[in-house]
Amino acid sequence: MTNDRAARAAERRWESFPPAPEALPHPVLDSHTHLDIVAQDGGDPATQIDAAAKVGVDRLVQVGVDVASSRWGVACAAEHAAVVATVALHPNEAPRLSDLDAALAEIAALAEDPRVRGIGETGLDFFRTKEEGLKPQERSFRAHIGLAKRVGKPLVIHDRDAHADILRVLDDEGAPETVVMHCFSGDEAFAAECVRRGFVLSFAGTVTFKNAPQLRAAAALTPPEQILVETDAPYLTPMPHRGRPNASYLIPLTVRALAEAKGMPLAEMCQAISATGDRIFGPW
Repeated sequence: MTNDRAARAAERRWESFPPAPEALPHPVLDSHTHLDIVAQDGGDPATQIDAAAKVGVDRLVQVGVDVASSRWGVACAAEHAAVVATVALHPNEAPRLSDLDAALAEIAALAEDPRVRGIGETGLDFFRTKEEGLKPQERSFRAHIGLAKRVGKPLVIHDRDAHADILRVLDDEGAPETVVMHCFSGDEAFAAECVRRGFVLSFAGTVTFKNAPQLRAAAALTPPEQILVETDAPYLTPMPHRGRPNASYLIPLTVRALAEAKGMPLAEMCQAISATGDRIFGPW
């Protein structure tokens, strides 16, 4: 594809994104996004970073899911002051690797970079991984827990259909000082258990879905200082744009849903999220 054709294709993709919502009254961060996917699709990450800033989303956490995306994230964070990175092997990545130890070693090396502010996303995913993949998945998770404690950086957890086993492994290994439950997907009881353990719950666009009252109930009981907000972009687009591509500039829709669930003024919700983001991932 020529440069002109690539540019036109990228422009068409950007046009498929929803319109920008009303800006927030106080800046917040997107605690979990995948700008590398935007780049792979021919888009310009800088365009999305700028669009986010215009609505009050002034900080982004670029999340690694394998060695390549983790390397990319470190480079992106070096180039853009608004971006910091996390590095890891996604739980579904571990069973696919012919040399898991070598990949873990490279993640450990990347974790030393000062622009890397977390280890993740790692964890357990029982939705896609078959029985034979569960052992390497758990071995990878345990290795990431150890790495997070060794480098003193937050652990960002991917948990899909694995609530009890996530807690089992964390209890067995000993949880790092800071644990972020990415795209929290549990009910009130699981949220209460995570809150009791001091974990931070990061809510995605799913909290806006009509069929997710349990997520709003979970948010309602979570103290503001234990709440983050994320996109997981380009996935999990909040209402009313579910089904279209997601991006960091759509965070205001999720923040407004969280403020409503918490019964908090929007500005106070923003300030709480911002302070938590700075405490966990900052300074930018």
